[in-house]
Amino acid sequence: MKARFIALITGAVLGSSVLSAQSNDCATMAALAYDDAKAKNYDAAYEPLMKVREECPKYSLATFQYGERALEYKIENTEGAEKEQYIKELIGLWEERLELFPDKTSKGKIYSDIAQLKFDHKLGDTEELYNAFDKAYTEDRENFTSPKGLYAYFQLMVDMQDAGDRELQDVFDNYDKVMAKIEEEENQAAVKLAPLIEKQEAGEELTSKEEKQIKYAEINLNNYNSVKNALNAKLGARADCDNLIPLYKKDFNEKKSDVNWLQNANARLSAKDCTEDPLFFQVSEALHQLEPSANSAYSLGQLAEADGDRAKALEYYTEAAELEEDPSDQARIYYRIATNYKERGSFSQARNFYRKGISAKPSLGRAYLQIANMIAQSANSCGETTFDKRAVYWLAADYAARAARVDPSIASNANQTATAYRGRAPQKADVFQQGRSAGEAINIGCWIGETVRIPQM
Repeated sequence: MKARFIALITGAVLGSSVLSAQSNDCATMAALAYDDAKAKNYDAAYEPLMKVREECPKYSLATFQYGERALEYKIENTEGAEKEQYIKELIGLWEERLELFPDKTSKGKIYSDIAQLKFDHKLGDTEELYNAFDKAYTEDRENFTSPKGLYAYFQLMVDMQDAGDRELQDVFDNYDKVMAKIEEEENQAAVKLAPLIEKQEAGEELTSKEEKQIKYAEINLNNYNSVKNALNAKLGARADCDNLIPLYKKDFNEKKSDVNWLQNANARLSAKDCTEDPLFFQVSEALHQLEPSANSAYSLGQLAEADGDRAKALEYYTEAAELEEDPSDQARIYYRIATNYKERGSFSQARNFYRKGISAKPSLGRAYLQIANMIAQSANSCGETTFDKRAVYWLAADYAARAARVDPSIASNANQTATAYRGRAPQKADVFQQGRSAGEAINIGCWIGETVRIPQM
C-alpha cells in the first residue's frame, strides 16, 4: 500500500514536471517567434509562429495575432500556388482562433475577413462569395462593420442579378440591409464625435486619446460615406421610377392585401420620389387602411403636401414620426417637418424638429446646415448693436462647421458656408475697436436664444 502511494505521488510530481517543462518550452518558443514578429521580420517569424500554433495552440492569443500578420506578409509577397496555400493557411488560422479564443474574437469580423480574402483573390464563384459575406451578416451582424466588406456584399448580389440568378427585389432587399448597417455605423461614429466637437469648440484642451478618437471617428465617417456613394452608383438605374413602377404595378392587384409587400413597395417608391404616379397613392392608401404605419402616414403626408395642404401634411408627418421606430427613418421625417416649418418662416419650430432629427440620427449634418441658414437669415433681427448682429454669423458658422464634421457627404458645401458666414462676422479689427476679446460670450436674443463666444483670430 505504501509502495503504491509513493508511486502515485511520484507520478503526480513527474506529470507536473512534464507540464511545467511543456509550459516553459511554449514560453521559450513563443518569445523567440514574437520577437521577430514585433520587429516585422515576418520571414523569420513565420515558421516559429506556426510551430507555437501547432504545439501550443492555447498558449496565447498573440500567436494568432502575430501569425495573421506573418501570413498576410507571405500572401502579399508570393504568387501562384504558394500564395493560394498561404491564403488557405490564414483562413485556417482565423477559424482556429475563433474556436480557441471565442471570447476574444468577433465572429462577424472573422467571417467577413475570410469572405473578403476570398473575394480579393477570386477564390470561389459569385454565389459562394456572396454566401461567405452573408454568413458574417447573418451570424454576427453587429461586428460585420468593414466598409469594404459591406460594399462587396452588395456588389455580389448585383452581379448575381445581372447574371439572371436573382430578382430585382433581392437587390433592393440587400441594398436596404447594407445601407441600414452603414447608417448605424455612421451614427455610432457621430455619437462619439459630438461631445468631443463640443469640447473642442468650447476651447477646452483635448487629451491625446480624445484627439485620436476624433481622427478615427472622422475617418470612419468618410469611409462609410464613400461606400454609400458607391452603393448608390452600383444600384444605378435599377432603382429609378421606370423600373420600380412596372415592377410593383404588375403585382398590385394580387398583393394589395399583403402588408409586407405594400410596405416594401411604399418605402421604395417614396425613397425614389416616384410619388406622381397613381400607383403610389394606391399603395399608400391600401397600406394605411390595413396597417397604419410610419411609411404609409409619411406617404400620405407627401401626397397632401403635393396637393398644397400643408396642415394635413403635418398631421400625417407627425403621425409618421410617432409610429416610426427606426432612428434614421424617424430623423428623415423630423427633417421633413422641420423644413415645412422653415419654409413658412417658423424658425423656432423648425429648429426644434431639426434638433429632434439630430437626436435620432447624430450624423444628420443637413439639419445642422439648415439651422445655420436660419440663424444667418436672422442676423439683422437678433441683435441690438451692429456688432452683436454681425456676431450672429459666428454662431451660424459654428453650426455649418459641425455639419461638415458629422456628415462628410456635405462637407465641402458646409465648410464653404461656414467660411462665408465667418466673412460676414466681425473681424479682428472690429473686435479690437469694440474693446472685446477672444472667448468673451455674446448672448443672442430673439428666437435664437443662444450664446456664442468670440473666436481666436
